[in-house]
Amino acid sequence: MPAIPSFAEEQQLWSQSTMAVAGLDEAGRGPWAGPVYAAAVIFPAGLDASKLHGLTDSKLLTRTARDRWFEVIKSLAAGFGISKTEAEEIDRIGIVPATKRAMLLAISQLASCSHILCDAMSFNPIDFLLLPPAQQAEVSHLINHQKSYVRGEQISLSIAAASVLAKVSRDREMCQLDERYPRYGFSRHKGYGTREHQQTLLRYGPCPLHRVSFKPIKQLLEVGL
Repeated sequence: MPAIPSFAEEQQLWSQSTMAVAGLDEAGRGPWAGPVYAAAVIFPAGLDASKLHGLTDSKLLTRTARDRWFEVIKSLAAGFGISKTEAEEIDRIGIVPATKRAMLLAISQLASCSHILCDAMSFNPIDFLLLPPAQQAEVSHLINHQKSYVRGEQISLSIAAASVLAKVSRDREMCQLDERYPRYGFSRHKGYGTREHQQTLLRYGPCPLHRVSFKPIKQLLEVGL
């Protein structure tokens, strides 16, 4: 049974007068098509956790629940940021740097941030070079104020909240992109490597949303589709 996230990690920092604690997570690292999204969420220090009862890893929530939590999180948050890296950039720099770039851009949208709690990702000095100089200056201090967790969405409510904002934002964009590229069924599989997606790729070949550096797409291109 999945663990229930809490404010335990945040409270340790709040008790040390570190108030602007951001949860950070991504959505869309694995799909074959579309952008990778990231979100950062800061809740007011001391927020009553009961107001977030039932919030957990976005992947464990139904679509209806995610949509509801999306609005609740935005209404309760002291601040949040949502960003993305497009497929073309993913192909250029790789999925891990692209994910970190989206995360750092999301953080840069916050009015202030003292510490980050991140799901399964940590940052080193070279990662900040993924940003324009002005934004590097805004977030580079966090190199010494970060903590990473395995399955962080099931530990920290701030990370769980970020996972919801990132996933809902990405899913909604993939539904919009489905209207532009209706052959591929993006509104159903969101770019993941489902059987339906594989079959449409074999029939039509990749579209501009596909990550051509990913092995399944690269193999299709190599055989001339």
